[in-house]
Amino acid sequence: MKLQLIISADSRYSFDRKQVRAGLEKTLNEQGVDGKVIISLSVVGERKIRELEKKYFNRDEVTDVLSFPLEEGVEMPTGTDGLNLGDIVVCYPQAKRQAMQWNKLIDDEIEFLACHGLLHLLGVHHD
Repeated sequence: MKLQLIISADSRYSFDRKQVRAGLEKTLNEQGVDGKVIISLSVVGERKIRELEKKYFNRDEVTDVLSFPLEEGVEMPTGTDGLNLGDIVVCYPQAKRQAMQWNKLIDDEIEFLACHGLLHLLGVHHD
């Protein structure tokens, strides 16, 4: 399997991209996804995640991760091939708070949240 992870270039937050990529690849393998997969990952601040919550979910709150599956019928950009799953957006300040709360490293929490978001893109949801 080949993962094409597109990480937002304008992210001002530093995190271990290799660790996140490895976690996403492991999750894809565990879910039986094979072939080329494209995922967009953005790590943003509280203002941006709140803006997305308001716009798409009508909630005025900060959350840790949001997933936006690619809608059926949307054309792939020219020159891309593979399964484009959609976008994952992680809130860095919230991830940092949670990492501190659970005595984890911030990179481990960002990896966890990205993988959690990926499961949502794959249709695995919690109640």
